[in-house]
Amino acid sequence: MDLSTIYMSMKLRNPIIVGSCGLTGSADKVKECADAGAGAIVLKSIFEEEIESDLGNMAGDSAWYPEAVDYINSYGMQNAVSNYLNLLEKSKKAIDIPVIPSIHCFGKGNWIEFAKQLENSGASAIELNTFILPSDPRRTGRENENTILDIVSDIKSKISIPVSVKIGSHFSSISAFVKELDNCGVDGIVLFNRFFRINFDINALKVVDGSPFSSPEEVEPVLRWVSLLSPLTSCDISATTGIHDGEAVVKQLLAGANAVQICSTLYKNGLGVMADMHGFLADWMRNKNYNSIEDFRGRLSEKKSNNPADYQRVQFMKASVNSK
Repeated sequence: MDLSTIYMSMKLRNPIIVGSCGLTGSADKVKECADAGAGAIVLKSIFEEEIESDLGNMAGDSAWYPEAVDYINSYGMQNAVSNYLNLLEKSKKAIDIPVIPSIHCFGKGNWIEFAKQLENSGASAIELNTFILPSDPRRTGRENENTILDIVSDIKSKISIPVSVKIGSHFSSISAFVKELDNCGVDGIVLFNRFFRINFDINALKVVDGSPFSSPEEVEPVLRWVSLLSPLTSCDISATTGIHDGEAVVKQLLAGANAVQICSTLYKNGLGVMADMHGFLADWMRNKNYNSIEDFRGRLSEKKSNNPADYQRVQFMKASVNSK
């Protein structure tokens, strides 16, 4: 079976991408993921807010002279950027599959120049993670979206390698926003970002971290939106969140995804799960008489459905009827 796929003009040996996580934070770990069968690697993100927080802890001391604060800010950014470029270069030397740096930013800052440096250092593509939590009542949804669109447009105008944007599902109109990203020239959309979650410790009365891992059930809302959006956009789609086994991979490809990104299942089941996914996909294709992914990709998208209303339903009408 031919398991190869095209994602953002890159030919991947298979559609399984290891997403940005701790497993892609060093060149040695990146090589382990590649050896285990990944089709591409997204490097662990470099975070604008993390850098700013570290600098703020140092520069917040009133004992620092203003000149020293400027130096700390400059050095901190340069050091973080240097370390990340080093990770990219070492990873590129270690493996022969696409390596995609991930930038997590919420403002223009120095990211445009940084994107150019990534391109010059051999990045196969760049994944932008630019979502802004709509928690500020003084900012409209349109303002938040415009900030993201401005970042994307600026970076696309400065580099020639493919750019994908990883988004969440918190938009009043996901389809309209994805079309705007498409109009900005993005090459890929990653659906959906699984954001940091909080929980409450009711005994200690404090906020604690929520679960960092997805569950297999979380694949369902992603399936709906991949099915709806894949026919509407000219850019490629990578599905993520809730993809824990080969069956979930097949489902996302049937919905129209060009590739999938996995993280949680690697932590829970080990890197060997990728071989299991490859085997399931190949066996399923063989049983259905498909020779390549393009033979069936998007077959269950809304556009090709005999009953598109199934993808638009938001209430449990059938469940309500059956319960009577």
